[in-house]
Amino acid sequence: MLKKMNQGQVFLVGAGPGDPDLLTVRALRMMQSADVVVHDRLVSRDIMALVPAGVRRIDVGKKPDHHPVPQDEINALLVRLAEEGSTVARLKGGDPMIFGRGSEEAAVLRAAGIKVSYAPGITAAQGVSASTGVPLTHRGLATGVRYVTGHCQANRPLDLDWDGLADADTTLVVYMGHANMQQIAAGLIERGLPAEHPVLVVANGTRPNETRLVTQLGALQIKRANIPVPGPVLFIVGRVVTLIDSEDSTAADTLLQAPELQRVLHG
Repeated sequence: MLKKMNQGQVFLVGAGPGDPDLLTVRALRMMQSADVVVHDRLVSRDIMALVPAGVRRIDVGKKPDHHPVPQDEINALLVRLAEEGSTVARLKGGDPMIFGRGSEEAAVLRAAGIKVSYAPGITAAQGVSASTGVPLTHRGLATGVRYVTGHCQANRPLDLDWDGLADADTTLVVYMGHANMQQIAAGLIERGLPAEHPVLVVANGTRPNETRLVTQLGALQIKRANIPVPGPVLFIVGRVVTLIDSEDSTAADTLLQAPELQRVLHG
């Protein structure tokens, strides 16, 4: 398809987990050179504050079971804005290529003959790893890491590779899993992970209101009420959780520890 002479372009920009210090230089440049910013709910206020005054902003944020702007409409909006000649920053929390549907939007834009460029973002797992001191891999504790989503489209049952995920030598990071905590824990325990396997649950990771819960797989159902909602929630499942920096006096968060795990953390 031939491009129109006044054709705009779309930047797919990863805004990271929320702390503006974690933005890439490329992401900031794209945000500040756009005519329009189309942003998700998970993009923090501190990030949005970096968008220049006068730039048009369009909120297309989704919440669980509440999508005021369906994905097809978002796709059509991006195409229309670019065809009108605008440079559009499509701003997404985390990285647009990790559970961010960035590739889906890019496919629609390219099919319409619109130029697409990317700015990768620090994904939530990496941001939480930095803010808590919990590594995603560590010699003797985890030889690898896997990212999975704990949410299925249209509330379908989770269809995860439970046998493959229940590996004590692998760190498992679960995105968007708050509503399915009980099912996730049960599935992993059923496939062989011990009920005492460490879990770190982090809400609003890297933000001033970050909240952490250190617990165990078998206690997730009991502890669920302690995780604030709304807010992005991330699970890190694995022995690496025992390395959490629980003595960090500069952390602006609340650390809730399961009594059984305190012995592991503090010896």
